Amino acid sequence: MQTHLIIALTASAGLAGIIGCATDDTASLDSTNPAPMTEQVAQAPLPENTTTAQPSDEDQKKDAEAEEARRAARRAAMRRQRGPEFGAVDEDARRATGIAIGDIFAPLDLPTADSMRLGSGAPGPDWWQQRTDYVINAEVDPESKHLDATMTVTYHNNSPYPLDYMWLQLEQNLFKPDSLGTQSRTPGSVMSTDLGAFDGGYTIPYIRTSGKDLEFHVYDTLARVELPEPIEPGESFEFEVAFGFNMPPHLRRMGAETVEQGTIFEYAQWFPSVTKYDDVNGWNTLPYIGNGEFYTDFGDFEINITVPREYIVDGTGTLQNPEEVFTAEQLSRIEAARGSEETLLIIAPEEVGTPESRPAGDGWLTWRFRAENVRTVAFATSNAFIMDGCKATITDLDGSQRDVFCKSLYPKEAEAWYWDREFPNKPGGSSQYVKHAIEFYSDWIYPYPYPEMTNVNGPEGGMEYPMMVFCGAKTNDPGLFGVTDHEVGHNWYPMLVNSDERRYMWMDEGFNSFINMYSNNDFYGEVTQRRGGAAALVGVMNSGHPQASNTPPDRHWPRWVGTLNYSKPAWALHLLREVVLGPERFDYAWKTYTRRWAFKHPQPADFFRTMEDAAGMDLDWFWRGWLLSTATIDQAVMSVDDLGEGRAGVTLQNVSDMVMPVIMDITFSDGETQRMQLPVEIWGAANVWRVPVSTGDRSITRVSIDPDGLYPDTDRDNNVWEAEAEDETEGDAGNDQ
Repeated sequence: MQTHLIIALTASAGLAGIIGCATDDTASLDSTNPAPMTEQVAQAPLPENTTTAQPSDEDQKKDAEAEEARRAARRAAMRRQRGPEFGAVDEDARRATGIAIGDIFAPLDLPTADSMRLGSGAPGPDWWQQRTDYVINAEVDPESKHLDATMTVTYHNNSPYPLDYMWLQLEQNLFKPDSLGTQSRTPGSVMSTDLGAFDGGYTIPYIRTSGKDLEFHVYDTLARVELPEPIEPGESFEFEVAFGFNMPPHLRRMGAETVEQGTIFEYAQWFPSVTKYDDVNGWNTLPYIGNGEFYTDFGDFEINITVPREYIVDGTGTLQNPEEVFTAEQLSRIEAARGSEETLLIIAPEEVGTPESRPAGDGWLTWRFRAENVRTVAFATSNAFIMDGCKATITDLDGSQRDVFCKSLYPKEAEAWYWDREFPNKPGGSSQYVKHAIEFYSDWIYPYPYPEMTNVNGPEGGMEYPMMVFCGAKTNDPGLFGVTDHEVGHNWYPMLVNSDERRYMWMDEGFNSFINMYSNNDFYGEVTQRRGGAAALVGVMNSGHPQASNTPPDRHWPRWVGTLNYSKPAWALHLLREVVLGPERFDYAWKTYTRRWAFKHPQPADFFRTMEDAAGMDLDWFWRGWLLSTATIDQAVMSVDDLGEGRAGVTLQNVSDMVMPVIMDITFSDGETQRMQLPVEIWGAANVWRVPVSTGDRSITRVSIDPDGLYPDTDRDNNVWEAEAEDETEGDAGNDQ
């Protein structure tokens, strides 16, 4: 601010008038320009032989009173010019953006609630869902890397509608040279690698029922099966399928890896499955292109895997014939590990590949697993597996305690997995990481519903299935913990709460990435990382190629799949918990959603409605901004104004089209910093808002919004206002940085 030279005059009133013109208060007004007036007075010469008279005490008092009156008049004029001292400042100031102000807070256009899906977000009294049970007999030939299988499928029509035909998912057909996924592949996508001459996809010798072949038509990764007669409501239909396929080169989710002592095979999305039939879409026939994963029925599975005797197998479910496939010593070790907090060896490194490590006899062995109420099954087999395990202890909803057997299978090279590993300064290794995840998520969210959980090291970097996960990290301890925690976390979303991954990837990847933040912090004992923090989101928001998280994942740009489905929704939920609702209110709503929809199939509307119903807050503005649109956030400090009488006004602007509460730090001239949080409702009338601040005899030196960097603000340059060095008290200094 300029400093004006004051020339004393003989007239008291003139002196007071000039001083009044030169006050900081006046200098701060945009509507006045005191400098020229002061300069004119300064240039006026004093009469010759004139002496400067000192005003009397009474004159000084009168002058001060007159000056204060003028100051008050100017402040009143400033308030009239600049709007109210607090609240919405200018309803016409809203900048044209992608979402109009009236629409930001408008109710979402959700599907009409009915007796299936209530307006509260809960399943209704007429809820129904289909069920599919499988018995699969498979044989894996490690030499040819070929799998042959037969399966019996029992489909239960619990819907109120007769079904004239049935659709199957044939996901191995993704690896055919002419598949939709192969032909539409892009750099960075699941199918980005050229398969060359690989002979992929299913061979299906027959689909039949009661010994009679059924007509079926294959369309890429789908097959329509013609039924001999409709499956009536409440009826079941049993049929058999024979199928086979070659193990594809590892791209994602499954594959084979050669290690020092043998080969590891991981099988996923490996059997033809009945597509999901629901109340929203009927038969869900979106093709399998690569990014979109599962949407299937719950059911009971029996899987019988036949492999050479030297191979170990583990898979979804509980092993039904351990005495046929393990030695007596290994059975004893398994029982010990089931009851141990510490990780115990079951197959030691030095035992891998030795005849003594396998049951006596000749020929191949069949491993039999049974899993109840799961949405799919996976398995892994290898002649190079070390095996260890321990127990996790959880508390069920009825208050009773239960142990979960946590196992790990890995090759010699996977040093970070070892049973005697320590990281960080605590028992480490894969099984301890599995144990931590099972116990943490069970305690916070919902009890893990199954008796076992297995982690397998192999070619897949990270993939999840009921009761089994694949993790690729071998020597990186924090990497192994992070991937294990993430994949095990998926047993809550979507293995327990069975959302449609093919359409709404954010409902499992985003939800799971969100809960992983808190598991990480619990494990390390401190805030170590925030997966997909605010800074990581600015790039996609400023990319010029925005897409909403609610877009099906196969329609996302490959480079943004992770950001839009993992990072952005995870960070949104973090802010919803920590900033908007608070932990207690959020956790109650989150648990309500999980319990309502455990072993069921929610849609996004069910999630939105449940969270609002249980939290008691309208959050349509939040879902719209973070998940359903390409809105961006840009909050700004416009000005800081002296309002007189120990008060100041901080004027804020919501520049862009996403609205969030305002977190603001105000620093005063005595060094104190005061934090304020303003609710999102301030943006309900206009996008410019003035906040009254009590200053007393202090001045405001600095204002910072979003001081912790929680928001992916696309222009952080306007987040801070600082007073000029020589004027820390009053006035509109703009956005001086």
